[in-house]
Amino acid sequence: MNTEKQTRSQIKRAAIIEAARTTFKALGVAATSMDKLAEVAGVSKRTVYNHFATKEALVMTLMTDLWQQALLSQPSEPYNASKPLAPQLQQLVRGDMDYIQSEEHIEVSRMVIGHLFYTSEMQQEIQRIIKEETAILRWIKAADKDGRIKVDDIEQAQDQVHSLIKGQCFWPLIFQIIEPLTDEEKDQHAAEIVKVFLSRYQV
Repeated sequence: MNTEKQTRSQIKRAAIIEAARTTFKALGVAATSMDKLAEVAGVSKRTVYNHFATKEALVMTLMTDLWQQALLSQPSEPYNASKPLAPQLQQLVRGDMDYIQSEEHIEVSRMVIGHLFYTSEMQQEIQRIIKEETAILRWIKAADKDGRIKVDDIEQAQDQVHSLIKGQCFWPLIFQIIEPLTDEEKDQHAAEIVKVFLSRYQV
């Protein structure tokens, strides 16, 4: 019986999240009421509040879920000691570019930046998320342990890679300065990012 109730609860929660995703996109977070979310999700307003106390909590959930999906889709052990470094890291950088420029990621990022970016709750959530280990961080640790690169500060090295990626294909897209990169452009940028990184750290 408890399992059945839990399953219904999970279904309703998923419906609310999907309603938030579509409604926030169509109307904006500020213009979307909890009544509207309940209507689109097909649940009562009380049910919405039982799962999410505020719209801000829903936006943070959208961001966290998207990040978790990205982490789950990454390769678990990509480093290969017997292969050249550049192609391995370039593949990971390209994967990050595909995720960062995905339509859903850009939409959720605009929601976060436009509605919540400067709240203390959002800052705490962002700090929690970015501490999760990514495929690039795992790769840097493995290559450093193998002695093929020498990195004094592993997390700083990861931040450098991500800064180069976001400078090319995230912030310009967020502010609609550029169109999404083509696959060929992503390949070119990924190759240059890897070249910069390895010129600094490769032994």
